[in-house]
Amino acid sequence: MTEIFKIGFISVSLLDIIDIVLVTLIFYKVYSVIRATIAAQIFYGMILVLILALLAQAANFKALGWLLKLLSDIWVIAFVILFQPEIRRLLVLIGRNPFVRMFIKNDGANVADVISEAAFELAQHQHGALIVIERSVGIRGVAETGEIINARLSKNLLRSIFFPRSAYHDGAVIVNNETVEAVRCTLPLSSETSVNGVELGMRHRAGLGISEQTDVISVIVSEETGSISVAEKGELKSGLSKEGLRNYLFNAITVSRKNGLKNILSAVKKNKFSTGE
Repeated sequence: MTEIFKIGFISVSLLDIIDIVLVTLIFYKVYSVIRATIAAQIFYGMILVLILALLAQAANFKALGWLLKLLSDIWVIAFVILFQPEIRRLLVLIGRNPFVRMFIKNDGANVADVISEAAFELAQHQHGALIVIERSVGIRGVAETGEIINARLSKNLLRSIFFPRSAYHDGAVIVNNETVEAVRCTLPLSSETSVNGVELGMRHRAGLGISEQTDVISVIVSEETGSISVAEKGELKSGLSKEGLRNYLFNAITVSRKNGLKNILSAVKKNKFSTGE
């Protein structure tokens, strides 16, 4: 690798700079995950032990060096045991990265099952609901109009959110992959006030409105009739059964992910030919 500059007898190449940047990013990510936790104090203590071990070895303190080396030899096992919750959080953050999710097999069946079960049970009790499922394009701006919770998607969570006495039952829930990203969100209303001669309430106009503006699927449960509807690409489909909703969501999410990967590959191919490679 070509040398870029030199500090004394140390030569620095482009590969060295990349290496330093990557290590810095890793340490920063670890620090951001464990910051303001008890694990942070333990982490600092372990770093101090490692530094002392290096200093003892350099000063040729054999007894102290042996003791500190004994501790440093088992630091990997201690790290896994002590930082188990933080490691789990870090892996979850990595797994949520859109680039990583492209290589993870996820057919959308779980999302379709959970939302269809929750919508059916909410409809049985005539509890109104509005669930927006993100697809190829994120809607962070819409999510920020509500309260960000980033909770694991589950039927009981959705039922609790839309229980009439819940503090979060008003507004929409934003679902991103298998995560409830935000609750009590405000959506843009559609200019349409009726579909096929049927007057639309605010919940249906909101679900239809967000589907007109971005690539999402809105699941609407009517508080008045208990009917289940789906809005996609500015079109409203009503009167769905639990199984009908499940099949609709499964097919829509699966097609979206296939098209998303297809679009990425097409863009890469287009860029390759445009640059003459």
